Amino acid sequence: MAKKHVNDAGTAKRDLPEKTCVSCGKPFSWRAKWARDWDRVKFCSDRCRRAGVSDGPVEPGS
Repeated sequence: MAKKHVNDAGTAKRDLPEKTCVSCGKPFSWRAKWARDWDRVKFCSDRCRRAGVSDGPVEPGS
């Protein structure tokens, strides 16, 4: 079976749009699954989305 996209490097991760998570404050990059609603994406992960907007970073292990 032939490999797909052998000569196509695609888009470099550094060239993707980036936002800052409103919960933890860390930067995160665009993902294909967010293509339709990138303007509405606020959180970097489900964990941050469940935690909501807080005053500080999410505590590890919670």
